[in-house]
Amino acid sequence: MKMKEFVKLTTENTIGTIEFFHPQSNSLPGHILAELANTIAQVGEDKNIKVIILKSAGERAFCAGASFDELVAIDTAENGKKFFAGFANVINAARKCPKFIIGRVQGKAVGGGVGMASATDYCFATKFAAVKLSELAIGIGPFVVGPAVERKVGTSAFSAMTINATKWFDASWAREKGLYTEVFDSVEEMDVEIEKLASTLANSNPEAMEGLKKVMWQGTEHWDTLLMERAVSSGTLVLSDFTKNAIEKFKSK
Repeated sequence: MKMKEFVKLTTENTIGTIEFFHPQSNSLPGHILAELANTIAQVGEDKNIKVIILKSAGERAFCAGASFDELVAIDTAENGKKFFAGFANVINAARKCPKFIIGRVQGKAVGGGVGMASATDYCFATKFAAVKLSELAIGIGPFVVGPAVERKVGTSAFSAMTINATKWFDASWAREKGLYTEVFDSVEEMDVEIEKLASTLANSNPEAMEGLKKVMWQGTEHWDTLLMERAVSSGTLVLSDFTKNAIEKFKSK
């Protein structure tokens, strides 16, 4: 039996773990995006949780980004904006969350998945965690996730990924550029180190961590507006015949 999509929160020793899953390589339909944003916001306010781990289920795919089924179905600019606003809401929830978010990227990340990894505060990965910003290949662009990715890897690396939209950039490249802090040969090794860091942070001063988080994200206060403006751009482009045809081609591969 196929597993159904989910977002779930588990708490252990003041460490909150948010896990998401979708049977199509952990792609993100609108309702999963909404649930992720709400869960991050909720955990941010929970006094019993001091640190967050963000992860996806499964082995070789961290997150395939936007759901192609939903992209193809978008029929108005308003619906387009609404869909892409889902990614904006997740990034903004992570940015405004007063707790450190540790990312766990066990496999490949595409588009919105790269944006999600970029929105974490300290990101672990395995050597299988290659990244790709494939948006231009389907006639749109990484407008919404762009600010988060660029903040992490810099303009040069962000531009390279955006322009070369069919290329997988490997995990060591992503570490070099600052998206990942540490890269491991296996999930098991990665999980040991995640557990260590999460436990250390769970015993740290929450006020100091909250203050540091604000400092680290300084200069992004306008993202509530910026990312919504970007959602309008993507939401309009997705209506083009070019994009509809390109997505259908991808789906039939």
